Amino acid sequence: MDIGVPKETKDQEFRVGLTPASVGALTSRRHRVVVESGAGLGAGFADEDYVRVGGEIADKAEMVWAQGMVVKVKEPLPSEYDYLRADQLLFTYLHLAAGRALTERLIESGVSAIAYESVEKDGTFPLLAPMSVIAGRLSVQFGARYLEKQQGGRGVLLGGVPGVSAGKVTILGGGVVGTEAAKMAVGLGAQVSIIDISVERLSYLETLFGSRVNLLYSTEDSIATAVADSDLLVGAVLVPGRRAPTLVTKAMVETMRAGSVIVDVAVDQGGCIETLRVTSHSEPTYEALGVVHYGVPNMPGAVPWTATQALNNSTLPYILQLASSGLNCVYEESAVCQGLLSALNVRDHQLVHPAVRAAFPDL
Repeated sequence: MDIGVPKETKDQEFRVGLTPASVGALTSRRHRVVVESGAGLGAGFADEDYVRVGGEIADKAEMVWAQGMVVKVKEPLPSEYDYLRADQLLFTYLHLAAGRALTERLIESGVSAIAYESVEKDGTFPLLAPMSVIAGRLSVQFGARYLEKQQGGRGVLLGGVPGVSAGKVTILGGGVVGTEAAKMAVGLGAQVSIIDISVERLSYLETLFGSRVNLLYSTEDSIATAVADSDLLVGAVLVPGRRAPTLVTKAMVETMRAGSVIVDVAVDQGGCIETLRVTSHSEPTYEALGVVHYGVPNMPGAVPWTATQALNNSTLPYILQLASSGLNCVYEESAVCQGLLSALNVRDHQLVHPAVRAAFPDL
């Protein structure tokens, strides 16, 4: 198969769909890989690194998008919509439940679109997990930074010092993102609470953290109380394929102390905090109701060297299968291919993923 790897166009998105090692794995199986010039530079990979393993370099994006399968990191932006076509297979993060315009254009184009975040295996999401780990850890790293007074925050050191209380971190959701955020916050010495709707998950988290984390069942009252007392609030809610529910209302945000910080990792699925809107790496924060809001949807793009390799470690087996069998792979019985069927979002001008269809019942 002919495979294209375009340069990402999202603001300060330095990850790349394939590393040179992944390209080498494909070319050794006689697949052709065309990489847009400069696509890997932000992640530490020069054009020559791709050529060395049998890849081809293209100067123009349209030459890359002309290939039978396109492997990206983030969803196509409007500037890329005209490259989409019916005989094309697109494999990338999509998060369509929060993007009606993109959903409509994918349907119109007839492209076959498979979403990383929807690939499911034994009840888990193996292609979402590595970026969730990174985003969870970064949420506290960024939160700690924006709590600094010079960044508009309260001037709170999350770990505190002897004689002064540590900062308070509340994490909404105890999945992969929430667990990784808690690890970072606990490591810094913060006072940490996790709120989750699953008693079973809370029980698991108790075995992981013991008494170092306050574990709370999710109710409107428990959320409201914790939010008001938080220096850093992390949104880490995931409902696979669906728009994230709004758990924190404007009225709750109004109870937070001035200079507190909100980081919503769920923003790429619509966000779980009413006052939060999408931001970018160029302009990551804004102040609303006296609270610093951070809503960058591609947080792992801040650490592209780590994130690109972590993503490729998970995506490569699926890419190899798709390169070998094409779209027919989603209907094959191998363990890898079965996970792809759950991730098929759009095909033949139709929206086929049940959760995304529920978000857009009129499409």
